[in-house]
Amino acid sequence: MNELEAKAARQAALIYTALSLALALLFLVLTLVNGNTYTPVARIGGVIWVFILAMIVTMPIIIPIVKKKVMG
Repeated sequence: MNELEAKAARQAALIYTALSLALALLFLVLTLVNGNTYTPVARIGGVIWVFILAMIVTMPIIIPIVKKKVMG
């Protein structure tokens, strides 16, 4: 792996991880706004689930975009 590919991989990882964390945080906020509808275990499980699914969905989308931008 050359230097540009490594740079693209680091940037892509930062972007899709930050996006996934933001979506998980949004999920948490939405469950907190609804009051006591959800238990803490359901909230934590949901946050983890949303984070994992967001990672799965965003990885194949973000990686080629960043790679194309960095590699030229």
